[in-house]
Formats: sequence, C-alpha cells, structure tokens
Amino acid sequence: MTSGGLQIDHVSRRFDVEGRSLLALDDISLDVPAGSFIALIGPSGCGKSTLLRMLAGLDQPSSGELRVGGESPQTLQRRGALGIAFQEASLLPWRSVESNVRFPFDVIGHITPADRDRVQEMIALVGLEGFEQALPSQLSGGMRQRVAIARALVSQPQLLLLDEPFGALDQILRRSMNEELQRLWLQRPVTTAMVTHSVDEAIFLADKVVVMSGRPGRIARVVDIPFPRERPLSLLASAECRELEAEMLALMFDGATSGQTASRVGGARSDG
Repeated sequence: MTSGGLQIDHVSRRFDVEGRSLLALDDISLDVPAGSFIALIGPSGCGKSTLLRMLAGLDQPSSGELRVGGESPQTLQRRGALGIAFQEASLLPWRSVESNVRFPFDVIGHITPADRDRVQEMIALVGLEGFEQALPSQLSGGMRQRVAIARALVSQPQLLLLDEPFGALDQILRRSMNEELQRLWLQRPVTTAMVTHSVDEAIFLADKVVVMSGRPGRIARVVDIPFPRERPLSLLASAECRELEAEMLALMFDGATSGQTASRVGGARSDG
C-alpha cells in the first residue's frame, strides 16, 4: 500500500528543562513521496527520535505541522493506519506470536475474517510459520523483532515508523535483519521513516537519507541513494558505498554548522 506521502512543514520542538527553554529541533521541513523509504541519521541528541515520536502522534511540535496524506498522525493512529517498531520488540509476554501480531486489531476493537487471514500471512511473510503459539520468552532476539515488524505491518499502515529496530542486535544478526526488512518492504512498499545510528544501514535500506546536524537538530542535507534495489549485502563493502558513508559522516560532524540550506532533492526538501 503506497497511499499517503509524508509532509513536515517548518516543525520545531522546544522543551522546558530546569526553567530553561531548550530548542531540540529547529525548522524541519520535508516532503516524502508516498511509498518512499527515508532514514534519519545524525549525532546523538540531534532530535531524530523526537521527530519520530511526533510522527507517531506521541508528541506535538511547538510550531509547524506534520501530515500523512493530508491527515494528522493522531488521526492515523485512531484508525490503525500507523505502524511502529522500536529498538526493543515490546511484545506482550503473555501473548503468543499470533496474538501479538493481532494486537493492532484488538486495540481498535474490530477484526474481520480478512484481517485474521492477514495475521497468518504476515507471520508466514516474516518466516515464523510453526511458531504461532510460541511466547516471546521462547523466541530469539531476531525472532522477537520479526514479530514486532509483522505487528507493525499487519494493519497495512499508511506510514511505518522504525526507531532503531535492530539496534539491540549483534552485527551479524543485524545484517540478516536488514536483508529481511528489505525483502518485506519490497513486497509491501509503504511510506517508511527509520531512525538509525548506522550510516551503512541507512544506505542499504533507504531511498533517501536525511542527514541531521547536532542540537538544535536541523537538516544538513537530504541525500539520494543511487543504488538500485534489490541491494545485496556485498554493496556495503563497495568503494561507492564507503565514499557515500564518508560524505554523510562529514555532513554530520564537519558541515553541520551551516544548518539547513535551501535545497530540494528528488521530492524531499530542506528549507527554512
């Protein structure tokens, strides 16, 4: 499902900390075409997760506006059109795999026979057939994260949000899960925004990488990823990938002081 592009218009976020006003995000603007996969990278504390929380409807901007297909994140949330997966799988320990994947339908209080079929389809899609009745405690870390991704996708969301979904996994398993997520996304493209601290993960998975500078978080540049899909893991060892990774690191840590510059890259904008 590819309906519902993402629009972020001049969003800023201030927090009151010990009587002081702290500017965490400063004038963020992006247009993300429907069905695109963007990754947000930047130094720790630059506001990546704050932006994702606002997209999830869990926080509000101090100024500016966020819309998905013209609707607010809160509206998407109420009708079950928002999928979220965090660094921790956050599965309900007393629920089986099947019951955890079904949870979004239980929240909205309505499940159809087609929805039940989709639960089974998603379990098969993430490779967990035969584990439907297993509890989270009986699964490996990678399997629990697969359940979390299946749960995020089962309602066919307009927007999928991923906050360091593989950050707690070891490097080998993380690479495997990157391949898995790419496979799932190619089968069911959905507008996706992912926060990651891994530049090569961003390059491997995203269509565009939003490079953010240090606090207050601003967009240094939106970088188009030139590599066609489906991408093999061997891409990460290529000279082209390493060159792109070095460019992004330089943007984050060397060129970040310039803040946001007026630019438009393939349908995404950084202005203000």
